[in-house]
Amino acid sequence: MTKGPVLIDLDQPAPNPSDAPMIEDQPVGQPVAMQQLAALSQRKPSRVAKWFWSILTATIGFVVSLAAWDYVNALIDRSTILGGIITALFAAMVFVLAIVALRELAAFGRMRKVDHIHKLAQEATANHDLKQARKVVDQLQSLYARRDDLEWGRRRLKEQEKDVFDADGLLGVAETTLLAPLDARAQKEIEAASRQVATVTAIVPLALADLFTALASNLRMIRRIAEIYGGRSGTLGSWRLVRSVLAHLVATGAVAVGDDLIGSVAGGSALSKVSRRFGEGVINGALTARVGVAALEVCRPLPFNTQAKPSVTGIVRRALIGLFGGAKG
Repeated sequence: MTKGPVLIDLDQPAPNPSDAPMIEDQPVGQPVAMQQLAALSQRKPSRVAKWFWSILTATIGFVVSLAAWDYVNALIDRSTILGGIITALFAAMVFVLAIVALRELAAFGRMRKVDHIHKLAQEATANHDLKQARKVVDQLQSLYARRDDLEWGRRRLKEQEKDVFDADGLLGVAETTLLAPLDARAQKEIEAASRQVATVTAIVPLALADLFTALASNLRMIRRIAEIYGGRSGTLGSWRLVRSVLAHLVATGAVAVGDDLIGSVAGGSALSKVSRRFGEGVINGALTARVGVAALEVCRPLPFNTQAKPSVTGIVRRALIGLFGGAKG
């Protein structure tokens, strides 16, 4: 056995370490969950699929109704008391379904009313029409007539609107007195949803956990924002609202997020020290904030005029306080 180093003669010269190819840095992460969520929501079903689901729903409804009818008749023939009980139960179920349907129709009506006020406000601002602006203020007062939390704002607006003689000023007073408190509450909901999505994406290693968390958090956030500005939206109304929000995102080109946003949140030096999961969490949280801002713009009865539009960067910075060092700075 030889001791010491062993020398091996090479036929070719040894490679120079400086000639080795450069190793590229691992990307911080991509907003996969939020991009998949936007893509799935914007995908429209084909006409054949609509026919299939419509025929399937009608067939199932017909079969269930016929089976229930036969069951009730058979039970009545067997026992009049039992037949009366099941008939009363079916009648109660139909009554509850009718109430649910009326609530959904009322929710759609509220959403159409908010959209109508928003459109009138845009026209009044563009045309500087004071008469139309006063009409917008009257409809706002009617929309929030039963909101106890806006009682002070309604009284303040009613006192000040008589002293304003231009459309922009009147709508600005309405924004300050009525919508400013609602804007603050809506931003708190956006911050909470962004924090939850970022935390779950960065910490939970389970597959598809970030996608399901983003879906649940965004649906809940959009629903709560709608409740803040216009009341309860209903189940079907919530899905319609989600499609409107994502259509607004696509129209404004806010489906993607860039490194400039992440750099403003965490800082360029910090990004080089964090993990890939953390980067994905920050990006998904930022995209959730963008979805929230889009929902705020869709659900808000007035467009932003006097009040400043919420900054996505500011919302994400406040949402992620405590999740990484340097957030206080």
